[in-house]
Amino acid sequence: MGTQTWFITGSSRGFGRHLAIAALEAGDNVVATARRPDRLDDLVQKYEDRVLAVALDVVDRPAAAAGLKAAVDRFGRVDVVVNNAGYADLGAVETMPEDDFRRQFDTNFWGVYNVSTSALPILRNQGGGTIVQFSSIGGRVGGTPGLGSYQAAKFAVDGFTRVLAAETAPFGISYVVVEPGGFATDWAGSSMRTLPIGPEYEPTVGEMARALGGPATGKGDPKRAGEILVRVVKHPNRPSHLILGADAVRMAQDHSRRRTEQAAAWEPVSRSADFGRDYPVPLPSGPGAGAGRQSSSPDGAHS
Repeated sequence: MGTQTWFITGSSRGFGRHLAIAALEAGDNVVATARRPDRLDDLVQKYEDRVLAVALDVVDRPAAAAGLKAAVDRFGRVDVVVNNAGYADLGAVETMPEDDFRRQFDTNFWGVYNVSTSALPILRNQGGGTIVQFSSIGGRVGGTPGLGSYQAAKFAVDGFTRVLAAETAPFGISYVVVEPGGFATDWAGSSMRTLPIGPEYEPTVGEMARALGGPATGKGDPKRAGEILVRVVKHPNRPSHLILGADAVRMAQDHSRRRTEQAAAWEPVSRSADFGRDYPVPLPSGPGAGAGRQSSSPDGAHS
C-alpha cells in the first residue's frame, strides 16, 4: 500500500493528535483539522509539505465540505477520513439544559454526519477509501451516569455507520468504528464541563463526576492507540468495530454475554408474538431473565 492521505478531525490534542503523528511517521500525508489550527503549527513545522492544517468546526457543514476539497486540492485524493472530534459535558439527563444536550449531540453525531456525507462523493468518485468513526465503549454498552447526550450520540454514530456500510458497499468504501475505553487524554479534563448535580442524583451522576474528576489516569496509551489504528487501516482484513483497551474488552464481552443470556431466557415469549405460535407462554424468571447490573465504569476518553 502506497502513501495515503488522512483527513482527521479534532487533531489538536488527544487521539486525533496522536493519530496524526502516527500517520505522518508511517510516511503518509495528513490533513489535520481543528477549531484552532494554530495549535497544529508544530506538526506543520516538523513534517512540512505532508501536513495541511485546516480550520474546522464539524458542526459547520459547508466548512466540512470545504476542508475536504482543500485536502483533494493539496494531495489529489483522500484515502482515510477520521471522525475523531467530540466532547462530553457531564450531568443528569433530567436536569441538563436542553440546549447543552443538543450542542453535544450536534458535535458528536451531526459533526460525524457532516464530514461523512461530505466525504462520500469524493471516496465514491475515486473508487474507494476508509471512514473511521470514533465512538466509545459507551457507544456499545451504554449506561454511564451523566453521559446521556454523549452516549446517545455514540449509539447513533454506530447505527448510522452500519447503514452507510450497507449503502456504499458497491463503491469500495470501508468503515471502522473505534470503541476506546478509558485513555490518558484530556477528555474528562478541561474539555469536560460538569453541570450542577442535585442531591437525588448524587449516588449515580455525582459518583461518576467524582470518578472522572481527577487527573487523566486511564490505562489506555493514546500514542499506542494511534499507531494501532494506522496499522489496522492498512491491514487488508479490517474489523467493522475496533475495541481499544483491556477494560473496554472486558466490558464488551460482559455486555454481549448478558444480552445473549437474556435473549435466550425470553426466546419463547419473543417467538410467541408471531401468528400460529403457542400463546400465551409463561414469562421467564431466574438468572439471565432480568437486565442485570450495568457497568458504570468511565466511558471512553478520546477527544
